Amino acid sequence: GGVVSPFEASQGAEDAKPRLPLTPENVEAVLDELRPYLRSDGGDCKVVEIDGPIVRLELQGSCSSCSSSSVTLKMGIEKTLMQRIPEIAEVVAVMPDEEPLSREGVEEVLNGIRPFLSVSGGTIDVQELVDGASPRLALQMTGPPLRSTAVRVEVVNRLKRRYPLLQDVDIAGAEGEAL
Repeated sequence: GGVVSPFEASQGAEDAKPRLPLTPENVEAVLDELRPYLRSDGGDCKVVEIDGPIVRLELQGSCSSCSSSSVTLKMGIEKTLMQRIPEIAEVVAVMPDEEPLSREGVEEVLNGIRPFLSVSGGTIDVQELVDGASPRLALQMTGPPLRSTAVRVEVVNRLKRRYPLLQDVDIAGAEGEAL
């Protein structure tokens, strides 16, 4: 019956623990406290990098394919790390062997869609691509397909299948072309 958050039981005890400075050793120490819970579900995590106040973690094992892993990360791991190490601004999940967001990769995905768009008089192009902690992509679509919600949803879904961390995909029309 449902996934029980392993972080619920330890909530009271967390407040009593000392605040720590942001160092790789301290991040590992806090993660070591959480690992028994992750491992009990067949998962684990490792620190990929600490980039200023942003900690990048790779979710491993069953965590990497678990649909609720992003919730586990945000509600459990991030919350605990930020409570213990107040300097942390954000904890970002990095999928194992995940392909970094690139214009070439996005173009490959779009090339799979372009033939269908061109048949109905449409085009799609990359306007802006921002990789990083929260990757963003702005696309410009023209022609009749632009007004189709189904087409826009399909474009976004195909991109997210290739780039699971891509949260923000913005599809705009050409100047003056309404959605």
